Amino acid sequence: MKHAKALRSLAWTSLTAALTLQANAEPVSYDAIAPLLAERCVMCHSGPSAAAGLRLDTLEGLLAGSAKGPVVRQGDPATSELLRRLNGSSQPRMPMTGPPFLSDAEVALFESWIAGGLKAGSAAPSPPPVASRPAAGEPVTFAHVAPLFARHCARCHTDNGQMGTAPEGYRLTSHAATLSADERARVVPGHPEASELLRRIKGQAKPRMPYDGPPYLSVEDIDLIESWIVQGARDASGLPAPVPAGAKVRLHGVMGTDGRIDGLDPGNLAAARRDKLPRPGDYVRLDGRLDGQGQVITERLRRR
Repeated sequence: MKHAKALRSLAWTSLTAALTLQANAEPVSYDAIAPLLAERCVMCHSGPSAAAGLRLDTLEGLLAGSAKGPVVRQGDPATSELLRRLNGSSQPRMPMTGPPFLSDAEVALFESWIAGGLKAGSAAPSPPPVASRPAAGEPVTFAHVAPLFARHCARCHTDNGQMGTAPEGYRLTSHAATLSADERARVVPGHPEASELLRRIKGQAKPRMPYDGPPYLSVEDIDLIESWIVQGARDASGLPAPVPAGAKVRLHGVMGTDGRIDGLDPGNLAAARRDKLPRPGDYVRLDGRLDGQGQVITERLRRR
């Protein structure tokens, strides 16, 4: 009995102390979350082409919300989409370059800021985003190309995007989604010529992407994405992705006099099915699979 009373007393003392600390704590203001926004979010959510129309480089932009409406609701963290994206309650989880995502303590800062009434603090703007280009000799990772996908592609290639569901179910909202080969492989690590994503961005395959272009991606942006694929389509931590051996591919392009399709060696054409007698100069579609080294095994070739 004495032991139980002592435990209850200890628990009450701990609770009282916690409430006292909370009451005396400084309210969380925008100043506390601005550095996190600058480090993890502003690379995609800034400027006139900010992903989803959501600018996170100023307090005004954050409060204005996205093209779909407010992302923070004063005093109501549970229904604030920003917090739900940060903690993974809503998908895709943010930031797009994760994992790693924000720590529990960092997410708690946003929760406290929203619960406390969205206090402005100094309301100083977030520092300019860090350039997405890798330094000389630095491997290209998903952290470098994710802002390009977020700004130019993810407005459609996401759940509930501008076109409703993601076109053909292909999402460009995370490293795992970008490399998904469930339906077919759009990125083949180490093999840019076999990567449908790059061929679409370059305009070798039609329709050229992004769908609302021109303008399309710049030569520098396309080169960066190609380098990322060449170097193994590394995740944000720098780990190269495996080749999805056995995955389907569907590629488009112009057949050259050497039988290549915009640089792609179609391999075993003699064993492949041919429809509509494709000839050099024709725009063609290739259906096939990948072997263990990422080479394309052509199963069908037809003129479009």
